[in-house]
Amino acid sequence: MATDPRTVAALLDQLAGAGEVSARKMFGEYGLYRGGTMVGSVCDDRLFVKPTAAGRAFIGAAVEAPPYPGAKPQFVIDGALWDDAAWLSRLIVLTAADLPAPKPKTPKSRAS
Repeated sequence: MATDPRTVAALLDQLAGAGEVSARKMFGEYGLYRGGTMVGSVCDDRLFVKPTAAGRAFIGAAVEAPPYPGAKPQFVIDGALWDDAAWLSRLIVLTAADLPAPKPKTPKSRAS
């Protein structure tokens, strides 16, 4: 089951307090980014956030599961917590700060 685009739009609205947050469609699901850093994903209408030490300390007892088969486990954020925009935004800010910055893309060489 693919994620409903309205789910992603609602999450992005809730994350307005986290700064520059966006979603990119990836393989029928969505990657969640803050300032260019991938912080999680939305798969099957569920929110997954990359595990970090800061995120774990903030969440406390976190449930982890892979967002799709073969993926590394991520924090599963219960839908009931989506309504708390301040909590959700704080988690995303902490997670992004704890992840390495994205590597700059290398320009593609042109074939002659």
